[in-house]
Amino acid sequence: MRLTDNPVFARLHDHHKSLRGLRFDDVKDNSARQQALSLSLDDLAIDLSRHLIQPETLDLLAELADAADLSGQFEALFAGEVMNVTEQRPVLHMSARTAEALSGDEPRKMAIFSDVLRGDKSIKDIVNIGIGGSDLGPAMVTKALAPFHDGPKIHFVSNVDPSHLYDVLKNATPERTQFIVTSKTFTTQETMKNAALARAWLTKAGCSADRHFAAVTAAPEKAEEWGVERDRIFGFADGIGGRYSLWSAVGLPIMVAVGTKRFYELLKGAHDMDNHVRSTPARDNLAIMMAGLRIYYRNIENRSAYGIMAYDQRLSDFTRWAQQTEMESNGKSVDRKGKRLDYFTSPIIWGEAGTGAQHSFFQALHQEADICPLDILAPLQPVPDYRDESFQQSHKMLLINALAQAEAFAQGQVNDKEPHRHFEGGRPTSFISWRATTPYALGRLLALYEHITIASGFLWDVNSFDQFGVELGKSMAHALSSVNEADDMPEQFSAAAKAFIKRLPKDAL
Repeated sequence: MRLTDNPVFARLHDHHKSLRGLRFDDVKDNSARQQALSLSLDDLAIDLSRHLIQPETLDLLAELADAADLSGQFEALFAGEVMNVTEQRPVLHMSARTAEALSGDEPRKMAIFSDVLRGDKSIKDIVNIGIGGSDLGPAMVTKALAPFHDGPKIHFVSNVDPSHLYDVLKNATPERTQFIVTSKTFTTQETMKNAALARAWLTKAGCSADRHFAAVTAAPEKAEEWGVERDRIFGFADGIGGRYSLWSAVGLPIMVAVGTKRFYELLKGAHDMDNHVRSTPARDNLAIMMAGLRIYYRNIENRSAYGIMAYDQRLSDFTRWAQQTEMESNGKSVDRKGKRLDYFTSPIIWGEAGTGAQHSFFQALHQEADICPLDILAPLQPVPDYRDESFQQSHKMLLINALAQAEAFAQGQVNDKEPHRHFEGGRPTSFISWRATTPYALGRLLALYEHITIASGFLWDVNSFDQFGVELGKSMAHALSSVNEADDMPEQFSAAAKAFIKRLPKDAL
């Protein structure tokens, strides 16, 4: 069902009109409202009371979800039905994080290989070569779980810009370095180019490249053809999309960094969120309510951007991961049947880690006329739990800043005499907190944001599991790859493209 065909959508519009004139000052002391606009799952708490909404708003969003049969759609998703309709595939990343899946042959093979790498004292550096979902998720999680690292040093290389790989390898020793090439198809241009450079680096040093490479792919025969030995190839199902794949063998570098037990704790957190989303009615369902707010701001208030600000330095890459998860999934203009939509879908997801963001773009968020809804994320305790009192005070200062910004965005500060110091307020902010960023808590948080994206896609009636939008640029790059002279360029390219080619040094072509 299209969003505009949902019978509750018009009622949501009317409800929005009824809230005009509502100010946060009118409701900020209403504890009953605050409780009614709060959601939780164990220690994970979401406070929505700083949005200019009422409990009835969430009631309507729950009705919107029920009218779109989100519970039925999620059940079909978990049951393995074909939900990626354009590619005729089921969506299987949730199944990779079940206890049953972890007892399978591939996870066992992965755990054994990880233990070998972690126990081999001759190995100093592990370099994961991938891009997109084969890089963003594992890199973000590995960084987020830094206090739990007890294996070799993990590096991630994604950009075909040779400086990315060069800067990693200049401090590495060939005989003490292992590479993991992660590519679903094992044909991704940027990844395979970087893998070839890495192999040449090993060969030049006199190392046998075969035993320095492992591969993670849904096309194991391609990896074997490239030269990776069969026992060092780890597969995952074709129904696991790249941006949803860190739970599968794509998470191998995470497992090497933190160990099998903690990797499984990450998956357990995600699985528990899966169970919450699958079994909880819409009004109390964290993912569905957060997805409903995305729709509310995108399609009722016409907000084109949505900010995610993590007050946890180790989560500084979280927004980049969430950005790909949402925008590559829901950045669509046709419905699941391929018919043009008459409404917008994915907002632009962006953000940075606090407190640094406060000293850069928060100026615009506080005083610009346009309004950008925000999620502020904050763990209540640091990991590790610093015993040094000065470190504890710094974490307290971090939390105070997160809370103060949420309050400032909501309340504002009237100053008619000095317009430059006037703060309008009414900036909507979701405040999301949990005890500490453990592997379990991180898995639960990531799965929440995955399900926010999926639920939003269901409400928009788009296919959140294909990404054809990445293909055109790739095909054009392929067409340009054999060009030596501007006059050789195919007719499809513009005069501007030809002018750029002419400006390139001859040795650049």
